[in-house]
Amino acid sequence: MSQKILVAGSGKSGIAASKMALDTEHEVILYDSNEALDAEAVRGQFKEEEAIEVLLGELKKESLKDVGLCVISPGIPLDAPFVEVLKACEIPVWSEIQLAYHDAKGKRAAITGTNGKTTTATLLYELVRLAGEKAGLLSTVCNYIGEEKIPATHTTPDALSIQELLRRMVDAGCRYCFMEASSHAIHQKRIAGLDFDGAIFSNITHDHLDYHKTFKAYIEAKKAFFDRLPAHAFALTNADDKNGLVMLQNTRAHRYTYSCRTMADFTAKVLEKHLDGTLLRLDGEEVWTKFTGDFNAYNLLAVYAAARLLGFPKENVLEYVSLLVPVSGRFETLISTEGVMAVVDYAHTPDAVENVLSTICGLKGRDNQVITVVGAGGDRDKTKRPEMADAACRYSDHVILTSDNPRSEDPEQIIRDMLTGVKEGFQYRVEAITDRKEAIRKAIGMASKGDIILVAGKGHENYQEVKGVKHHFDDKEVIR
Repeated sequence: MSQKILVAGSGKSGIAASKMALDTEHEVILYDSNEALDAEAVRGQFKEEEAIEVLLGELKKESLKDVGLCVISPGIPLDAPFVEVLKACEIPVWSEIQLAYHDAKGKRAAITGTNGKTTTATLLYELVRLAGEKAGLLSTVCNYIGEEKIPATHTTPDALSIQELLRRMVDAGCRYCFMEASSHAIHQKRIAGLDFDGAIFSNITHDHLDYHKTFKAYIEAKKAFFDRLPAHAFALTNADDKNGLVMLQNTRAHRYTYSCRTMADFTAKVLEKHLDGTLLRLDGEEVWTKFTGDFNAYNLLAVYAAARLLGFPKENVLEYVSLLVPVSGRFETLISTEGVMAVVDYAHTPDAVENVLSTICGLKGRDNQVITVVGAGGDRDKTKRPEMADAACRYSDHVILTSDNPRSEDPEQIIRDMLTGVKEGFQYRVEAITDRKEAIRKAIGMASKGDIILVAGKGHENYQEVKGVKHHFDDKEVIR
């Protein structure tokens, strides 16, 4: 849709952005705060018939009539006086790359929440590819530009890396980009200024209090993402999370809810549970999925709802959902050489550990055991350590506390922190083995046919970080 755009900066970058906007049939005001410039000379760099106006000097509100967007050149500070005028007029400020991506008809959606971000973002990426579209993905496990795989170092990259990756997606012809929006990234404004077509909230539980300090601040970081959404976007939230509707309180976006328990815009119900999949009633239709666990029912429902809100037909989305496969390291089932089933999962919060174990308990045989191998990361939120051990004890017949990326901390001290969460009467179920490989092998040795082992915390990771060095380590390799 054509609109009037203010391009700030008359240098080479601003001229290029102006021409890009004109090529896509927008009207342009080329603005520069330097009133000593020759307006005619600046205008002379464009064709006479092109719809461009040159504006120099102080920017006033009356000059911004009908302006729907400002595109700012690199190097112009975001606290420049004219930016305050734009803010007062509620005119969004974009980078040139955002303009390029927008006019390439790209659509962007981001997922935020404590758990489920990676699965939801990855499955959306896979779903639109099943629909024949080219897409990009920014996630914890890996970044993708179409089929090109790019290693990921953070859940959400830094601002410059995001812009570079978006530019490459545009150049590669990607029409969709899905990304995880971590609370750190939102708070640090790594995604500030990005124009999103949709946002999804999965859930919020105990995590990252080492950074945010309070749970309230953690919630506010997530909510800030929804507060900044543009009016044309959709805001999709989990109505079953007690803070789900909080995310929608101040957003300008179109509001939608999803639920597995109550009335909502999009609903799902688990009909059958098996180790190799789940039968869902999704938006009134029965669908067999290759996913296990109630938490994955929520993930799939969020994926379905987002795809529908992005304009994909219901019948097609239901078919694509049935074809999707689990994400690496997310409730990934393996059979050891001894014939014992193990589940490898990235669960690294108390809530995630509880969700995975409750699913396993609902699937195991009556006379079989659940054995859990779990640790807690070093240099991260210490308050969740005892809670993780408590969750493991409540749902397991035997728990082995072990090392999981101790980083600069003493792994044995981390385990001692976890042990404080083991309640009276559960101590006999717990042992500590600092060496993670030995802990996994001990669990396999204890298990009998029909037992299920959960190896939690690392999931897709193929390293163990100790004293600043990442040593190769893969839970799945040890199990196999």
